[in-house]
Amino acid sequence: MWGGAKYDIVVLGLTITSSWGNGHATTYRGLIGQLAKSGYNVLFLERNNPRYAGCRDLEKHACGRTESYTSLRELKRKYGKAVKNAQLVIIGSSVVEGAAVGEWVSQTANGLTAFYDIDTPVTLSKLEDKDYEHLSPNLIPLYDLYLSFTGGPTLDLLESVHGSPMARPLYCSVDTLHYYPEERDGHIYDLGYMGTYTSDRQESLESLMFETARKMPLGRFAVAGAQYPREIRWPSNIKRIDHLAPARHREFYCSQRFTLNLTKEKMADAGYAPSIRLFEAAACGVPIISDYWEGLSNFFIFGEEILLSSCAENTQKYLTEIPEEKRREIGERARKRALMEHSSAHRVKELEGYMQEALKAKLRKKARHFISQYY
Repeated sequence: MWGGAKYDIVVLGLTITSSWGNGHATTYRGLIGQLAKSGYNVLFLERNNPRYAGCRDLEKHACGRTESYTSLRELKRKYGKAVKNAQLVIIGSSVVEGAAVGEWVSQTANGLTAFYDIDTPVTLSKLEDKDYEHLSPNLIPLYDLYLSFTGGPTLDLLESVHGSPMARPLYCSVDTLHYYPEERDGHIYDLGYMGTYTSDRQESLESLMFETARKMPLGRFAVAGAQYPREIRWPSNIKRIDHLAPARHREFYCSQRFTLNLTKEKMADAGYAPSIRLFEAAACGVPIISDYWEGLSNFFIFGEEILLSSCAENTQKYLTEIPEEKRREIGERARKRALMEHSSAHRVKELEGYMQEALKAKLRKKARHFISQYY
């Protein structure tokens, strides 16, 4: 039984096998794939979900050992030893019965425990609404590490208000072996966008993409993503592409002169929450036109590595007035930044640093407890 093997790291996440309609799988693939390349023995556990079962697109054994379970009871029975003996156990956000899983892990694991929040603003909003399916208030202090997709002031909030002993940013990243520029004779699209439908991004999509397309009837546009309602009226010069598997992302980015980045409302309000699409597009050398959110300048320099737009007029101006040489320069500067600071290899080094920091803190805590008990 694989659950009895010795693993350095065990990850319990929403899904790694299917990228359909979620951003979790791509994030886990990049991080865990790099952990495996760095010599770690990693086990990823995901709960069987009919929503993803029919559209799995992970190459077998591409990201360490991947297994599934059907219930919390089965998880405990099959993988209790693996959880107990791992150096680090990570529970991701949006895991079914995540709070119950976290409580069990906290009681079982001998090594470090961490909560990896890919949806931090959403998680905090649920805590305010007393929705504790994935995370409960009393569980946060039990995790040695709170790894967050959202940085900035949110990290202070997690420690000072919610009692996390150590909250650190672990942003999404890009696998630089899979994302890079492709030489082409010409581009298929003037502007493209990749993103699953969400109601809070639709207004921005219509403003920055739909209206631009209507102002440029000879322009070529594309939107790739699942779950868009049928009643949406698409301009005739926007090509609709349903779900694109990660293996086709690079091809899509490299077919665009510019790519559009839009941010979910809660993420934009919190700030300091880059999308994985930012880093993927940047690594492909495609100039990014993005909406604004606080902290974006920490990742890319405005006007030099990324372009900001708040309306169709801004977007149209970029598409029609930026010379080709400058367009290439913006994309290349963004690529250099992504490779230097936002690669999967870089994230693994950050995680290793956090593990060392958390282990020292845990040992100090045990020492203080020992002293208080016997002296």
